[in-house]
Amino acid sequence: MAVASETHALWHEYRKTKDRALRDRLILTYAPLVKFVAGRVGSNLPSHVDEQDLVSYGLLGLIGAIERFDPEREIKFETYAMARIRGAIIDELRSLDWVPRSVRTRARQIERAIAALEKEHMRAPTDEEIAKKLGVSPEDLEESLHEISRTSVAALDELWSPSGSGDQIALIDTIEDETGPDPEISLEQTEVKEALAEAISGLPEREKLVVTLYYYEELTLREIGEVLGVTESRVSQLHTKAILRLKAHIAGAQASQPAET
Repeated sequence: MAVASETHALWHEYRKTKDRALRDRLILTYAPLVKFVAGRVGSNLPSHVDEQDLVSYGLLGLIGAIERFDPEREIKFETYAMARIRGAIIDELRSLDWVPRSVRTRARQIERAIAALEKEHMRAPTDEEIAKKLGVSPEDLEESLHEISRTSVAALDELWSPSGSGDQIALIDTIEDETGPDPEISLEQTEVKEALAEAISGLPEREKLVVTLYYYEELTLREIGEVLGVTESRVSQLHTKAILRLKAHIAGAQASQPAET
């Protein structure tokens, strides 16, 4: 309790003075968040991606979060900061463009096929239907999903641009922040949360379970594999497929919104 009180006082003093030394103390206080988020993001990346690099990218996000955060708002700093840390890491990975273009293209093709089939059948399409739509065998589809899962940042950390605007928000923000979204993007987050909740409820059961265990219960892919009785690689494929379905659904919801006048 004394630690929480001390941290609150530190926030109060920093907001009043913007003293750099106080900011540095806050950075040290919340540095473990960077390590945690970097580990979570890194668990979905190829082994050649150095976790220490991810920590460096995430530290910039933490600094930005501290400089922008208002402790008077009814939102936990940890929730706010984790989203900013994740965003900083993913922004840097994107700027490095380390994902092969062929993999990006394949992911978009699968996403578009899912969206078209969902619109046609009004339900989540089966693997066989997706493969047929793409003109490939189910085995080829599985191989593509495996390749995407090994190289792509396919996760709810992927950003969605509401109503075609330039402002972007993270899908993960919509399910983590139980104390209320940033007022500046509250309407957009409400729209995304509704679309995302609908999309998650329509996922096939095993994919829904993977999303729930990974994002809500914060189990690792290996731990989820133990729960489901499958390999970590298989869980990674289920996760990737679920995210592509969710992104397709969100894109469809965005496209169906009436244009602003």
